[in-house]
Amino acid sequence: MALVTFISDFGNSDYYVPAVKAKMLSINPQLTIVDISHEIALYDIAHAAFLLRSIYNDFPKGTVHLVALNTTSSITDGYIGIKLNEHIFIGPNNGVLSMLADHDPGIIVKFSDIHIKNSSFPAKDILAPIAAKVASGAAIHDFGGPLQAIKKMMGRHFKASKKQIVGYVLRVDIYGNLITNIPKEVFEKLNPGKFEIVFGRESLQQLQTNYDEVEPGDCWAFFNSLNLLEIGINHGHGAELLGLRYDSPIFINFEV
Repeated sequence: MALVTFISDFGNSDYYVPAVKAKMLSINPQLTIVDISHEIALYDIAHAAFLLRSIYNDFPKGTVHLVALNTTSSITDGYIGIKLNEHIFIGPNNGVLSMLADHDPGIIVKFSDIHIKNSSFPAKDILAPIAAKVASGAAIHDFGGPLQAIKKMMGRHFKASKKQIVGYVLRVDIYGNLITNIPKEVFEKLNPGKFEIVFGRESLQQLQTNYDEVEPGDCWAFFNSLNLLEIGINHGHGAELLGLRYDSPIFINFEV
């Protein structure tokens, strides 16, 4: 199956999204195109990377992921294709693709000038044709040559010791829940028994297993389906009520 996912900062009120899809379908009408999101805020590379990193492995191996974030400002750094965990990503070399893993991808291709035309709509005129052709069986090497390293954007990393884990909010979702970068595996490895999760002015001494395990208005914390610590308020917008946002620090203190 020829499968392309599509994520962008185009929104859904203009012609940009259907124009890109139409371009891909004109090359291969049998393509299946799955929208990830087109509501990424302008220049919010961290949000796009979080979404992609969270879900790309749920798609079949060999899926092509078209990433159209700030594409019109990428002429100087170019456009690239990478292969990561048997998935192909096509997008601008603006840092977003560097945040998909904690290591460099094994294969990086910078698309050559012959495939880069002067365009005010590079997502349609440059990236869409390459994505459609790669999904249809072409190799990313057909469109350029090897690149030693991609432009990097550095996200926050958690810090862990026997006494404490310090993490940060990666994403505030539509419900106001706070998704952190603290992984379940690290917590379970370090946790000696008693602990305290400190976030803003609040703290918790136990974990829940779902959102409704506490009374409405009370705080909860548990490891979500991504195996990341998530914090919020039952029937409340946690970020607003707790005064927390993207990149706010979260602490787990251990009693040792």
